Amino acid sequence: MFRTSIVKASRPFSARLFTSSARVMAGGDAGSGASRPGGSRSGDAFTKREAAAEEMYIKQEERAKLLAIREKLRQQQQHIEELTRHIDEVTKQEGGQGENQP
Repeated sequence: MFRTSIVKASRPFSARLFTSSARVMAGGDAGSGASRPGGSRSGDAFTKREAAAEEMYIKQEERAKLLAIREKLRQQQQHIEELTRHIDEVTKQEGGQGENQP
């Protein structure tokens, strides 16, 4: 009995208790798709779903940017129309020749 307790006491602790670095996944690990002949496009379902979600996010961001540009263009066109009306009013009041007058 004494011998078994000495053997247990002399064993080093598990190396897992003293690890100081986290496990890092490499490019060829499961799910990455890099080890397959077709690359990430022929990956597993998770890889395909992740790629599809990323593409959908990019499309949504581009759509939001285009809608913002369209709204700004609409505002600019409205401003130009207001300026044109103002110029026509000023030229009519002065008795000068406007764009619509012969």
